[in-house]
Amino acid sequence: MANEQTANDVYSDHVARLGSDLGPVYNALWNDVASLSAKWQEFLAMFGTRPERVDLLNSAAGLFFRIVQDTLWDDMLLHLCRLTDPPKSCDHSNLTIQALPGLITDSVLRAEVAALIDKAVKATSFARDWRNRRLSHRDLALAVNRVAKPLPPTTTGQVSQARLAIHAVLNLISERLLHSTLEIDVMLPATGSEALLYVIRDGLEADRARTARISSGTFTQEDLRDEPV
Repeated sequence: MANEQTANDVYSDHVARLGSDLGPVYNALWNDVASLSAKWQEFLAMFGTRPERVDLLNSAAGLFFRIVQDTLWDDMLLHLCRLTDPPKSCDHSNLTIQALPGLITDSVLRAEVAALIDKAVKATSFARDWRNRRLSHRDLALAVNRVAKPLPPTTTGQVSQARLAIHAVLNLISERLLHSTLEIDVMLPATGSEALLYVIRDGLEADRARTARISSGTFTQEDLRDEPV
């Protein structure tokens, strides 16, 4: 059986192998990218896999799950921006892939990483406009003026490409300095969105059966409960 590493184990390994400057920053970015991956996988499983799943959610609580969908989407756009922001803003240092080149001593690797970062920044430009004019700030002209410059379209394909571009930066460092390939997706526990979808499906089926019993007069006192929990 393979030994499982704790978060502290991974941190210590990154610092030991990458150094006291690069190691902590790489580890923090590694965790942040994993968090983005988990959210993206859950979003796709619930809203981007099959239309039938969206129909199921709408049947259960359409308004609530629309809010969940929009909130997750906005959060992922913000996450992409944070990961690719400048290393400093308003005299504060940021956790961003743009901080990595300054921490790499190998000039060849530093140049290759910088080139991949440029690609990642370009790949997330669509999200940055949304962040600047809709999510972190509300552009007045956009809100009240119908002829204002519209926000660029956002698609799951754009988010996927942005994720790949950010992943490529960390993966290059992992391959060169840690001698391992960094997976693009993370292994999720069985307690995520798919588990919820099963519960919603079973709950809707149970509710239809309860409604049928009430209609036919064969209901029980349990069927007449009106409190949500």
